[in-house]
Amino acid sequence: MTLRLTQEILHLGLRDPFRIARSDHGAGHEVTTVIVEVRDERFPDLVGVGEGYPDRFYGETPDTMAAVFPLLIEAIGAIEPTADGLDAMVDAMDQAIRGHGAARCALDIALHDLVGKVVGVPVHELLGLSADLPPTDFTIGIDAPDVVAERARRAAGFPALKIKVGGPGDLATLEAVRDVYDGPIRVDANTGWTPEDALAILPDLERLGVELIEQPFPARRLDQLRWLQERSALPIVADESCVFQEDLEGLVGVVAGVNVKLAKCGGVGPARRMLERARELGFRTFLGCMEETSVGIAGSAVVASLAEWVDLDGCLLLADDPFAGLELDAEYRWRLSDKPGLGLSRRAS
Repeated sequence: MTLRLTQEILHLGLRDPFRIARSDHGAGHEVTTVIVEVRDERFPDLVGVGEGYPDRFYGETPDTMAAVFPLLIEAIGAIEPTADGLDAMVDAMDQAIRGHGAARCALDIALHDLVGKVVGVPVHELLGLSADLPPTDFTIGIDAPDVVAERARRAAGFPALKIKVGGPGDLATLEAVRDVYDGPIRVDANTGWTPEDALAILPDLERLGVELIEQPFPARRLDQLRWLQERSALPIVADESCVFQEDLEGLVGVVAGVNVKLAKCGGVGPARRMLERARELGFRTFLGCMEETSVGIAGSAVVASLAEWVDLDGCLLLADDPFAGLELDAEYRWRLSDKPGLGLSRRAS
């Protein structure tokens, strides 16, 4: 397979300011993501579209992605564009370079889209995965309690809300959200708590009906995660501590759940493998996302049937999503396209 890859850096505004505990994400008003298009000279009329979200926390920028793409393309070599070929491509990219999840993710999603179009089937059917998906929650960033509560009120139709925490106003924020929303609340501290913070607020989290606690402590502090899980009736979910499949073994007996993201682990293929292995190890599975367009979210939705909890709202956080074709149903479940590939198209500018 002779491939040609082109890339485009997008700077996209957010619908509402979006801040988390460990970074400001472009001051909370803008995000940067990378869209790629992949063509195979044997199928000149077909284009595979992918996306990778470069997060500096994981050591990636648009420049590092651009530097890695040629190596990944070379590694794929002459692998045939089939379902089995996709597995071989995942292995080849994994062997070519360590890390660089966003770069691998962009190419992996584009390859799945392209192969689906070559074969003439939707990606989930190509992989033998179900189109019956759990509903997505909706995420609200850190802000003043009354502001967060107003955003929660606007998003009250979602079956669960994910509230970003990690500051002195956490309890007031969660109380304000509970006043306007009666569904499950998931909290995500993005490494922003200390053990003392977590232990102090834990009784209130249980009182307020919080469903889970995501990544309360720094990524490498597995000892602290274990300590809190031993004291918490709520499941602790590892995110920044769980990037690649190889991280799973070290989290057994430490946390109850893991958050898998395509932009962290390298795309559709690696995420599928990671979710399946996590379930084998007894973890509760959470499928998350970055502030991505519909391309990244559609790629994630392909494997969403393997997750218990789904947090695929990245494109809903954007002021304008440049892609069309991905829609929520009345129960806030993403509808997988019945068109070949991912079934997406670029909106007219």
